[in-house]
Amino acid sequence: MGEGKRVSLLPLYVVFAVIACASLQLCASDSIFYESFDDDFEGRWVVSEKEDYKGVWKHAKSDGHEDHGLLVSEKARKYAIVKVLDEAVSLKDGTAVLQFETRLQNGLECGGAYLKYLRPQDAGWKSKEFDNESPYSIMFGPDKCGSTNKVHFILKHKNPKSGEYIEHHLKYPPSVPSDKLSHVYTAILKPDNEVRILIDGEEKKKANFLSSEDFEPPIIPAKTIPDPDDKKPEDWDERPKIPDPNAVKPDDWDEDAPMEIEDEEAVKPEGWLDDEPEEIDDPEASKPEDWDDEEDGEWEAPKIDNPKCEIAPGCGEWKKPLKRNPAYRGKWHAPLIDNPNYKGIWKPQQIPNPDYFELDHPDIEPVAAIGIEIWTMQDGILFDNILITSDEKTAESYRETTWKPKFEVEKEKQKAEDAAAGFDVLSGFQKKVFDLLYKIADISFLNAYKPKLLDLIEKGEKQPNLTIGILVSIVIIFFTIIFKIIFGGKKPVSLNFLSLYHPLMIYLSLQSFDGSS
Repeated sequence: MGEGKRVSLLPLYVVFAVIACASLQLCASDSIFYESFDDDFEGRWVVSEKEDYKGVWKHAKSDGHEDHGLLVSEKARKYAIVKVLDEAVSLKDGTAVLQFETRLQNGLECGGAYLKYLRPQDAGWKSKEFDNESPYSIMFGPDKCGSTNKVHFILKHKNPKSGEYIEHHLKYPPSVPSDKLSHVYTAILKPDNEVRILIDGEEKKKANFLSSEDFEPPIIPAKTIPDPDDKKPEDWDERPKIPDPNAVKPDDWDEDAPMEIEDEEAVKPEGWLDDEPEEIDDPEASKPEDWDDEEDGEWEAPKIDNPKCEIAPGCGEWKKPLKRNPAYRGKWHAPLIDNPNYKGIWKPQQIPNPDYFELDHPDIEPVAAIGIEIWTMQDGILFDNILITSDEKTAESYRETTWKPKFEVEKEKQKAEDAAAGFDVLSGFQKKVFDLLYKIADISFLNAYKPKLLDLIEKGEKQPNLTIGILVSIVIIFFTIIFKIIFGGKKPVSLNFLSLYHPLMIYLSLQSFDGSS
């Protein structure tokens, strides 16, 4: 009877275990690697001993929390630290999810906060010598400096023909959140070659590894390339128009006629003071007492405008004004005609690309270590909750249980601080505006203008009183480009009109915002 009870209780244990695993999604089988930094990293992570990497890593609490992370503690330093995994992880079979949190506690004006997923050490690197040359499979995470503002996703892929490892960058990646709150970055690699980038659980980018539209350079090379040995023939004529060889300059064409001539009909205005100079010595000026003629030279009184000229039409010698010469025609040029020998713009012939290969799936190298190798001008960057898993729901559960509670606390604290400082309405408005502007900059057809748009947005973040003016400027840019697309034209829209970011424009926008005339 007792044995029967033990048998009947066994399924209950299994049921409870399954329920707990399913509810938390933290099963060891799904979580391939997880680092919470609850314990000190020393002894588990290896700090690079390379000379360039002087930045000091610290095990520290996130500001306002009891939760610990890995902290960038000094400004203007290079940092490098690495964690070798117990076993190399394959990212080729099935779904693979890479996720981590980072908090830019002091903001980020110039620096990186990304992770490198490193190849096995037999590729030629050592933990204590970890640096920017150490071979990685994937680089993922935020980077911001100058016109660079993006969440990198870079795949380092081996060309099976040439054997060369090439960095393939995700085109048009999402922008880095501009606040000082905790954010969680997720990259989901799917077996159908899809890669999705999430920020705080929200999808920001979807791409295909094998699409030439999504990665630069494309993972699969072009089938053909320009023949490097093909040379343009000497008699190849690329001029669509040429001067008309039969045109003759007209007999009455005077190339020497000046553009302007004196107006012979002009008459000197009545009351013109011919004998009065335009400037006179200042009658109230006197030579300084310490003036030494031998050392300082002969003293001369400073000049002022002649007051007599202010009430007269003019002073000094009167000259007839110039007017446009009706006989002026300038240099004669023969008119252009269609070139009968025009052959078009020459291009070398295409030949088969010796490095071309076909591929069903990218050959992603296994990940044997996780490294952080960055250069930054800011301190206070905190890394936390680094995860590799094969299940999207596991990653989602970690976001819900480890990131979201912290984020909500930080967000409420920020609101309270803004309210206490009297900026609750304006700063909240500005935050929404800048979030909107970064989303606008991510729109695909604006990609050619993204660096300048981001630069404009960053200027606005540094000068919040310009928010409205910048919003007006970018809206004008947006609709100008839309107009260009709708009504034709292949030439890119010039962004010289970013001079809309001009004090007058901003002043008028701010005046409109605060209701003054």
